[in-house]
Order: sequence, then structure tokens, then C-alpha cells
Amino acid sequence: MEYRSITMDELRNRTEAPEDDAKVAAKGGDDDFANLFERSESSKSFRVGDIVKGRVLSVTKDFVVVDIGYKSEGQIPIHEFRDSEGVVTVVAGDEVEVYVDQAEDEEDLVELSKDKAEKLRIWDQISEACERDELVKGRVIARVKGGLSVDIGVKAFLPGSQVDIRPIRNLEKFIGLDFEFKVIKFNKRRGNIVLSRRVLLEKERAELKSKTLERLEEGRVLKGTVKNITEYGAFVDLGGIDGLLHITDMSWGRVNHPSEMVQVGDEIDVKVLKFNADTERVSLGLKQISEDPWGHAEEKYKVGDRVAGKVVSLTDYGAFIELEEGIEGLIHISEMSWTKRVKHPSKMVAIGDTVEAIVLDIDSKNKRISLGMKQIEPNPWTLLHERYPVGTRILGKVRNITDFGIFIGIEEGIDGLVHISDLSWMQKVKHPSEAFKKGDEVEAVVLNIDVENERFSLGIKQLTPDLWEEEIPNKYTIGRLVKGKITKIHDFGAFMEIEPGVEGLIHVSEMSSGRVDSPRDVVSEGQEVLAEIISMDREERKIGFSLKGVGMGDEADLRSYLEKQGKSTASLGDMFGEKLGRPGKGE
Repeated sequence: MEYRSITMDELRNRTEAPEDDAKVAAKGGDDDFANLFERSESSKSFRVGDIVKGRVLSVTKDFVVVDIGYKSEGQIPIHEFRDSEGVVTVVAGDEVEVYVDQAEDEEDLVELSKDKAEKLRIWDQISEACERDELVKGRVIARVKGGLSVDIGVKAFLPGSQVDIRPIRNLEKFIGLDFEFKVIKFNKRRGNIVLSRRVLLEKERAELKSKTLERLEEGRVLKGTVKNITEYGAFVDLGGIDGLLHITDMSWGRVNHPSEMVQVGDEIDVKVLKFNADTERVSLGLKQISEDPWGHAEEKYKVGDRVAGKVVSLTDYGAFIELEEGIEGLIHISEMSWTKRVKHPSKMVAIGDTVEAIVLDIDSKNKRISLGMKQIEPNPWTLLHERYPVGTRILGKVRNITDFGIFIGIEEGIDGLVHISDLSWMQKVKHPSEAFKKGDEVEAVVLNIDVENERFSLGIKQLTPDLWEEEIPNKYTIGRLVKGKITKIHDFGAFMEIEPGVEGLIHVSEMSSGRVDSPRDVVSEGQEVLAEIISMDREERKIGFSLKGVGMGDEADLRSYLEKQGKSTASLGDMFGEKLGRPGKGE
């Protein structure tokens, strides 16, 4: 990019263009310079407004007296000759350049100004620089509305949009810094100068970009400077063109935020991963400069190896352990303890902890390593067979009650389950809470230990003999009459209990010789009836009853039943006792 020269005609047009006075003031213009310039321009035929050379005749407390060749001397306020520390910088005999500010007064004195002479000379120099398309140097001195005020010998205005290529939020950081500027607007009549630093940076960047594009290709390693950092990565200036270094390409290991890896201003080596010449988009990688550690993971980590690492992340299902930069393993929540019921990994470990684990499995292709913490210690379940052989009686407290049974504490972290079906031989328990509550001390017998699935089965009913094995089948034989109570009625029949825990079914077809539409037409819950045992199933623990011909316990019906059985010669008492399983007369 070449700067175009400013012609005098253009400069004259600019100086004649009207402009708002407030706007001029905001841009750092000198308030009284317009009058100064007009006087200089309008007094070419007079001595007032001339810039002339003079010789210092004397230096007093308040003025410096200068001979400029007039009939009388001119005087200049002493402060115009003091430096930043207040020291007077001239002595008698020095030659100085001054501005004729006012003609001779009554005392034949001419009012002169050194400052105004310097300002006019500077404006002339700036005007010449504009015509030659030269740069000017200056120092940023203050923040003003819309930009910065710059001292280039006179005050000039640097708009905020012209400070840098990118928008700058904190303009104050430029105060006190020296730069070169391009004059983009010049109005000598109004004392207005507008500068730009951006056009210089754009030119410089365009030159760098041209050189960078010549050597930009995929796979090449280049140096760059971190220009900006976002949540998803960092932008790196490669020299006139920016590339994106995504957070996932910063390290083989875990990176939570790009600022963990780089800072603005860092000079780093990056690898070009992708380059689109049409869109000039560049994707960069930092980790790709080094080898992927997973390439040799299976050689380094074997199943069964004991390893140590730092906890870098926690999830609901486990903890991730960094074994080395770029390689992490997962300890699943189920692999943290043999006996504790771990609800969340944070109950066992915290981020930053160093832990030991055993390698359970490794999958380099999918970059996964499974680890186990509990495997560091012996599995207590493997010792249970020795401590508690099947048939062992144990005493423990009820730790939990569920719909399907009760859990009894065996030792720390190990509970045994008594299933609801193993609570009683005789009683049908609807819910374990009917018979037990938490904290109850109960005795049970070991039924089975499943080490692989970590299950410990116990039984309570097994502490006593099963009456269904011998006693009940021998006591209640087929054909015997028994008396019982109706406990439940269904559409298909009624259940009758003949002793606690022993009940059987009177099917609707066995309730009467005639037709029965509903069992409730014959019996009711709580009613005591007399029935005949017609079936016995020891395995299924079922008894079948019949009311046909027996009656509901009425003596006349019972006599009729006995006569049908061919036993009318016997006494009613003997037969009744036989059917009920009691001894008759003479026994």
C-alpha cells in the first residue's frame, strides 16, 4: 500500500471546508490558533504577524527583551523561555525566532511571542510533511472524547477507530507512548489535525501476510504470537494472518481452559493442521508437535499393573486419573470399594488427590483405560466361604427392610439377605415389616455365598424343621374330615386354614353337589366349616378340600355322609373322632 501525496490545491480545499467548532475542540485543536492564523495571513503588508529573527538584549524577572531591528525593542513574557523544570533557557546575546504579536505601543515597545512563532513553524513543517506523504512522530498525552490527544508539536486528534487494527477497549494504556502516525486530515485555518496509526499497521500487516502466505502449508511448523484467548481456544498471529489453535489441539492431556496453556503475547511453535487459501482460514495444533502418548500405551500399561496418578475429574459414575500427560484412566464407582456402597466418587477421592489403582483393561484404539481402586486390597468376599460355611448360624441386626426381604449386617460393609420366602415355613408374610423392624437382632442360617455377584443369602425358617416334610402329610391324610376357618374367598373357591400356617383350597366345584354360581353363596370369611381332605401336594405345599356331602358341620348332614361311606353301624362319636383324627371309644 502506497500513501498518496497531498497536493496544495487539496490542502487549500481542506482548510476552506467548514467544520463545527465544538468538533474541532474535541479533536484537540488550539482554540485561539484560528485568530492567530488569520492575523498572520491578513497582515502580510504589516509587520504584525511576521516571524522574524531577533537578538536577546536582556533577561528580566518578567520579560525577555529582544531586538528585532525596529525603532524600539520587543518584549516576550519570561515563561515562554522556561523549560519543564522552570529554568530560563536564554541569556543576553542569544538569537531567537519570534512572532510579531502587536505593533509599537505608546512606549515604542513591540509585543512578541516565542511560542506562537514555534507553533507556526511546526504547522508549516506538518503541512510540508502532508504534501510529501511523510509520517509524523508524536506522543499520546490524554484520553479525549472519541479517542486520544497526541502531541506532535501541536495537539492532534487520534480517533479510537484509528488506534489499532482491532477495536481497543482500554485506550488509557496508550497514554505516554510514542508512535509514528499518518496525517489523514489537516485544516491549518481551524487548527485541526486528525491522525491514524491503523493505516500504518494495516500496511505493515499486509506486507507480513504476503510473506507468510508464501510459506504457509499444512504440516509445517511455524512461530506465532498469541493474540487473543477465548473459551474454545487461542488466536495466533503467524505474521499478518491469524490461525485458530483450538483447545482440543493444545495438549494430549486434559485442558479446562486455554489460559492454562498459553497467555496473550506468548511466542509459541505451532503446526499447521489445515489451510484454506480461498477463505484464508488456518487451523493450528500445539500437541501435534509431540508424539501421541497413546501410541505406546499398551506396551507401557499391562492389565494387572499397579499404577499411580492424579485425580483430574469427577463424574457421577467415577473418577478420571491422569497417569501421564495425555493418558487418563477411569475408576468406575463400582471399582472403588469392595464393601462400601459409594453413592458418589467424591465420597472416596477429591480432585488433585494422588491415588493408586490396578489396570483392569486397556483399549488404545478408543483411548480408554479401566482402573480399579478396590483391587489394591484383598477381596473380603473371597474369605467369606472360610468364615461362614453354608449352614453356619449367625446373629446380626436388621440394617434394611425391603418389599422382598430383610438385610442383616454380617460385618463391615457386608450384609446378608433373608428373602421373604425364607422367613417362615408356615406363615405367609405379606411384607417383612410385619415381623421385623430396623435394629432388631435376629438369628439366621447361611444358605449361599455368591462371591462374583457379591450376594450373601440367609434364611430364618431354616432354623426350624419343615413340618411339611413329614408331620403335615402324615397328620392330614386324604379322606380325613377336618374343621377349619374360611380365610379368603375368590371366584374360583375359598381358602380354609386348619391350623396356623396350614391352609388349603375348597374349589367352587367341591362346595356342593348342585350348581354353585359363587363361593360366597355357600361360605363367608371367618366361618368355621367341616371339610374332607381330597388331595395333598407336599412339594407345592397345597391341600385340597371338599364340602360335598359333608355339610357345613351339621350333625344330620354328617350322619348322611358317614352312611354313604358304609359306616352306619359305628357310633357317630367314633366316626367323628376318626375323621377328625382323634381316638374313638375304646382306644
